This record gives sequence, C-alpha cells and structure tokens, in this order.
Amino acid sequence: MISEKQFQKELDIIIANAIREDVGDGDHSSLACIPANAKGKAKLLVKDNGIIAGVAFAKQIFNYVDSELVMDTRINDGEKVAYGDIVFYVSGSSQSILKAERLVLNAMQRMSAIATKTRSFMDLLEGTKTKILDTRKTTPGIRAIEKWAVKIGGGENHRFALYDMIMLKDNHIDFAGGVIQAIEKTQNYLKETKRNLKIIVEARNLDEIKKILTKDNIHRILIDNFNYEDTRTAVALIGNKCQTESSGGINEKTVRKYADCGVDYISSGALTHSIYNMDLSLKAVE
Repeated sequence: MISEKQFQKELDIIIANAIREDVGDGDHSSLACIPANAKGKAKLLVKDNGIIAGVAFAKQIFNYVDSELVMDTRINDGEKVAYGDIVFYVSGSSQSILKAERLVLNAMQRMSAIATKTRSFMDLLEGTKTKILDTRKTTPGIRAIEKWAVKIGGGENHRFALYDMIMLKDNHIDFAGGVIQAIEKTQNYLKETKRNLKIIVEARNLDEIKKILTKDNIHRILIDNFNYEDTRTAVALIGNKCQTESSGGINEKTVRKYADCGVDYISSGALTHSIYNMDLSLKAVE
C-alpha cells in the first residue's frame, strides 16, 4: 500500500487541480459584489441521512484556499448524520469561503455517499470474519478521497494503483500463457527488479486454484465470479496457505452469503462506482 506521505501528496494534487479548474483567474461573482475585507460565517448543513465523510478533507481545502479560515467541527468523519444536522461552521474571509464552497461540497457529498454505502456493507457482514474491500473502479483523478471514504465507512483499501501490488487477473494470465507461467514470470520479475510487492492471483475455476496452490509466496487468491458452493470448496482447498477474496458483481443481496462461505475479503466496485451523492449545503450564517 502507498505511504501516508504519498497519500497526502495525492490529496494535495486533487485540491490544487480542483481549485485551478473551478476558480481559474478568479471568482468574479464574489470579487464583483463582496468587499475584500468582508468577514463571514457559514455552516455545513446535512439534508440527508447517512455517514458523514470528508470533514478532515474540507479542513485541508479551506486551509489551501486561505490559511486564516477557521473551522468549528461539530460532527466528525465516520459519524451518523440526519437531516438538519450541522457538521461544522467555517468563518473568515467571505470571498475565501465562497471560493472553497463548491470543492468542499462536491468532495463531501461523494465521500459521504461512499462511506454510507460501505457502512451498509459492513453492517451486513457483522458477525463474520470477512472484511469489505474497495477496487480501482474509482473516478479518475479523485481516487484518494474515494478510497479514504471507504476507510471512513469501515471498509479496507485494496491496492491503491498498479504500482503498489501485483494483481494477476484473467488477461494477465491469458497473455502470459497460463496461470503458472504468469506467476513464475512475475516472481522472476520481482527478483530481478528487487521489488517487494505482494502477489494476488485471480482464479476463474477450481482447477486454476489447484495450480496456484503449487506456487509459494502468493499473498491472496481472488475467487472471481464463483457460485456459493464452489466458493466454499475453494476456501477449503486454500485453507491457511494464503488469504482468500471473493469478487464479481457482489452486492448487498449477496455479500452475506459469500461471507458465510468463509472468505477473508470481499471486494466490491459498487462501493465507489454506484452511489448517489449525499445532499449537503453550505449556508451563510447571519
């Protein structure tokens, strides 16, 4: 997984690029009618129910726009919210508050939706050993905040990108000439390049699982698009030799049944690609 330093760098890039995109050469609406020295206060109002996420990120945004803006946080990341709740107040330059407003709302609405969906999956897994994982099926350019939201919701992050973990999927296996060839070539590559990366291998059937198990140093087997019966058989075959992960169109209706098969992890792209933003507003306080 990427380091905290790398992760923060990703957040800095997201903020800088989003402000560049949204503000350009100036927020002329605010510049036109609000004095430069005007002070104001606004509140983050919840108009929905769920899990709030992005409070800490909002603080980073406000600080980037104007280090003199002050946030008074009333509800923290990961806490339940309901319609009418006030998450925080922000005070300082009125122009600065308005410059940051849209990025704060866009980020928090999406992050809160992801955290809420993740929490719903976690609730369904209660009482099992299975943990929920995100995927790389994220919005281009804002992966860091979407994966952050998964963690806020109680889930765990899969690999961040292509560079921090080896994941041999069906196309890798087919292009390499088979699952054994893909693993052997990968292990040789890691040795030659002196890289220490964990290896996950996707299995499409029980025969591939048996082949994977003949190789050492496999971190996890991805049991992809298996039915419940074959998943249970796969888990029994693998035992304690490596971690297990189920994937492939798993949703709220099926996640518990896959967890009951005994897998260590379930990965779901739906955590990030199939959500509806939480309704939030930033309103001026008189």
